[in-house]
Amino acid sequence: MTLHYLRPTPWDVRNFHIDTFEVMSLEEDALKQTDEREGHYTIKIDPFDNPKPLLEHGFYYVDTLIEPVCRQGNLNMFDQEGTTISTDFDRASILTIAEETFAHGRFHRDFNIPNEQADKRYMNWVSDLIDKKQIYALKCNEEIAGFYGFEKENVLLLGMSKNYRHKGLAKSFTSKACDKHMKESGLSELRTSISAANVASLNLFHTLGFRLESAKDIYHKLNRRL
Repeated sequence: MTLHYLRPTPWDVRNFHIDTFEVMSLEEDALKQTDEREGHYTIKIDPFDNPKPLLEHGFYYVDTLIEPVCRQGNLNMFDQEGTTISTDFDRASILTIAEETFAHGRFHRDFNIPNEQADKRYMNWVSDLIDKKQIYALKCNEEIAGFYGFEKENVLLLGMSKNYRHKGLAKSFTSKACDKHMKESGLSELRTSISAANVASLNLFHTLGFRLESAKDIYHKLNRRL
């Protein structure tokens, strides 16, 4: 069968041990393809789109992603004594922080996915970014306190060790990492996506000068042949 409307996501197959796809259209023919083969499916739609066809084909809502943007010159910088950004770090320390960071991600909110598989998904993602040299370590007095993951103009992941949370460090870490990311990559803007439920991150990026530009509702579907 030709997958005209399905984009394979092989990076997730290794986590969930089933074929995984992003659905690229709300058309009926696209949704029918999700009925015809086993797999885990993700579709991102405009919040004003009618979700009824999705529900009729077995999709279920998991999250809304808000997409803030910060253009060059609008980034607000903050400095907290002892906070630095580094490309010199211990891989295991970064992965340990990743394991405890993403408990509220959309895959953790998917009731069809066991939490341990969702944990593995995010750890594998961070590991891939380390291999591609797309992780900055966030250090406090030379101790690893967190990480910042990126690709092209996108801020992908931000994680902090539970030992360094609620200490007023996030604005300093994130502004410095964004500044390094933008300057070293020669970018005119940065983009990110944040769960609407993650109010702390939304407030953080707004304080740094990011402004909300768009949003997407995320639906998943698990189709297994019996």
